[in-house]
Amino acid sequence: MRSTFKVLFYLKRNAPKKNGLVPVMCRITVNGKIAQFSCKLDVEEKSWNVELGRVSGRSVVAQEANRMLDKIRVGINQAYQKIADRDNYVTAEKVRNAYLGLGMNHETLLAVFRQHNEDYEKQVGKLKSLRSYWKYCTVYNHLAEFIEKRYKVSDIALRELAPAFITDFELFLKTEKKHCNNTVWSYMMPFRKIIYMAVNNGLLQRDPFFAYSITKEETKRGFLTKEEIKLLINGTFKKKSYEVIRDLFIFCTFTGLSWTDMANLTKANLQTSFDGHLWIITNRQKTGTESNIRLLEVAKHIIEKYDGMAEGDNRRQTESNRACSDCRGAKEEGEAKLLPVPCYANCKNSIKVIARKCGIEKNVTWHMSRHTYATTVCLSNDVPIETLSKMLGHRSIRTTQIYAKITAEKVSRDMEKLSQRIEQMENFICQAI
Repeated sequence: MRSTFKVLFYLKRNAPKKNGLVPVMCRITVNGKIAQFSCKLDVEEKSWNVELGRVSGRSVVAQEANRMLDKIRVGINQAYQKIADRDNYVTAEKVRNAYLGLGMNHETLLAVFRQHNEDYEKQVGKLKSLRSYWKYCTVYNHLAEFIEKRYKVSDIALRELAPAFITDFELFLKTEKKHCNNTVWSYMMPFRKIIYMAVNNGLLQRDPFFAYSITKEETKRGFLTKEEIKLLINGTFKKKSYEVIRDLFIFCTFTGLSWTDMANLTKANLQTSFDGHLWIITNRQKTGTESNIRLLEVAKHIIEKYDGMAEGDNRRQTESNRACSDCRGAKEEGEAKLLPVPCYANCKNSIKVIARKCGIEKNVTWHMSRHTYATTVCLSNDVPIETLSKMLGHRSIRTTQIYAKITAEKVSRDMEKLSQRIEQMENFICQAI
């Protein structure tokens, strides 16, 4: 609804000058709220027309005074219209300040966000990851859509941001975009960083996130059991592409690599270590952390199975990945790839179909291969969590503990070992009591 807006000129009769003239004031009223300032104009009280808010008569002094008042009125109207077009609401104080040139640096949210993304993009591949960049772009697009739908404007001034804007945006992500709590959390964090940046740069006087809180919910990281891995391996498919994707999933299951890190592998990443075994030496695309993984026989067999095939498919896969936004986290330059990795969208959708065809009822995601490596392949076979953390390329063991699922089989096996170790003590105690 359009604001009620009025401009009134009046005399400040309680503050006459020594020469007998009285100052002229301007009062701006928007939705019943008032802001006023001095017009820097003094007139005779007897010549002032209260009803018209002007100086009476046709003298040169009167004409000059009225011309000045007309100019002020036009300037105020222009300031009002500019604010009404730009912001989600208008106040008398904003109109007065805009006319007087106070606080002219009206930075807007999307403009600041856009500049941040442009600066961030320049660091991709050096200090920042491409996937993080695309997350900022996604949050920017969600904010632009939210502002357009909620406030009917193309952008909003940073100074307009209130705590209600933050909570309303969260609700928009949950209801309109239908994102789960953890996805909303992952989007609010980049938004919060933009606001912190604005506060630190003096663009915002108060932090609208001050009383806001959202926590990431603990989720169960799914993994495949040994029986389910066997079902997957024993599966037969009419489509050759399904066999390739199944093999790549198994490769990740026995290396712990994410799809992106697997897709980035080249022969240069395979190195024979001091122990005489072949290792994958790479840096994680997501964090840049070093990840060194000894090649188990299963992974080595898959590399040998597809030896040379990736080189022929490399150009085609690169073009395919460029067309897929989900694949933009994978590097496209450098040596030929080690494995013939299809587009990520193809992989993540096909593995669900493949799992169902193999009789696996779980909702299988590609990242589940990494969870399976951590749980079924490593932890369940007594690999220390410190060693697993190093191979997964985690910066902290706390991150690795998220993957640390202790299977019932391992608990049973550990208890059997304990029982054997304390067998003599148990026999002694049982005989004594």
